[in-house]
Amino acid sequence: MAGFLDRAKEQAQRGLTQGKQKLDDVQAQRAGGDLLKKLGAAYYAERKGTGSPQATQQALQALEAHVATNGDGFLHS
Repeated sequence: MAGFLDRAKEQAQRGLTQGKQKLDDVQAQRAGGDLLKKLGAAYYAERKGTGSPQATQQALQALEAHVATNGDGFLHS
């Protein structure tokens, strides 16, 4: 009986770990999408004459930092 409970506990722990990883991935994708949207808005504002190159550059740097940390998977979904 103890072996069964140990296996069940291990399986539950694996499930929790996989669930947390999936949640982290989804959150990273959402954050990447938000940063991409901010970059687009900054670029549009700059082209329209109401934004600045500095704002566009800051948005680009934030996006590049996110890609360096989390990868660019959000760009492909």
